[in-house]
Amino acid sequence: MAERVHFHEHLIFSVGTQVVALRDVTVDGGRILHPKGAVGVVVQSPSNQNDSYRVRFPDGVEEIFRRADVVMLAQYKEGEIGDAEAVASQTNLYERVIYRCVIGSRAYGLDHAESDTDRRGIYVPPVDLHWSLYGVPEQLENDETQEVYWEIKKFLVLALKANPNVLECLFTPLVEMVTPLAEELLAMRTAFLSRMVYQTYNGYVMSQFKRMQAHIRNHGEVKWKHVMHLIRLLISGTTVLREGSLPVRVEEHRERLLAVKRAEMPWDEVDRWRHSLHEQFNEAFQHTSLPERPDYEKANRYLIRVRRWAAEAGDNAPS
Repeated sequence: MAERVHFHEHLIFSVGTQVVALRDVTVDGGRILHPKGAVGVVVQSPSNQNDSYRVRFPDGVEEIFRRADVVMLAQYKEGEIGDAEAVASQTNLYERVIYRCVIGSRAYGLDHAESDTDRRGIYVPPVDLHWSLYGVPEQLENDETQEVYWEIKKFLVLALKANPNVLECLFTPLVEMVTPLAEELLAMRTAFLSRMVYQTYNGYVMSQFKRMQAHIRNHGEVKWKHVMHLIRLLISGTTVLREGSLPVRVEEHRERLLAVKRAEMPWDEVDRWRHSLHEQFNEAFQHTSLPERPDYEKANRYLIRVRRWAAEAGDNAPS
């Protein structure tokens, strides 16, 4: 997918930014000095979105513009090129889902009656859209239904980097929909497990606990649910390195983890448990039989097969 100009709706254009006027610049009597579409340079920026810009044109004429009446030149020239979200909205990409599963608390065995059901999965875009100027979204999201579906290449890249959420998709016991393409992927899921799990999981947990400790010092409160999931990640990562498979359900650790979530375990005890798990993780890393890196070639061959299937299937949705 093409890289688009970095832009957000609250961006304030700085002095020197080239902009395109979205209205005519006129003088008394309606004579047009510069037509809509003329390019100028911002010479005075506002301090907030409600104030106006002063823009100078090449002939020295200056005009005051509201924010809605100018756009960055780079963004204007770009148009819809690479705007995957806008173009994809015209296509029901949810019909292209090849795999849907449940992760989160329900998959871990840590759920209760009010727990959300977090669905995740993979979709394969139509080949014409994938090859187009516009590209395809890296993921589809539906906040109302707690669903996220990654585009197949994005999913594979994240799995190769040992992203915990993505790896859990491959090993969760709660699978709701799986096509033959997805069955092939599940059959090769151990190809994504490598010693890289150590760097990804350990690095994330350490950085999050560092932030957690700063939050406790500054605010005097502990985000117990987040702490529980960090502990769970350490347990999961250690098991991957030891056994070469990723456990999703927490099984024998369930009651202790729930005690952390309910703030029934003192922080000092939690921190000691965390340090003990780090030691176990380090030891597992030293003795693991997992390869240094995941099987990139196997993943690449699979992606090429999926792309060929998409080309042959045309607009037909996965079945």
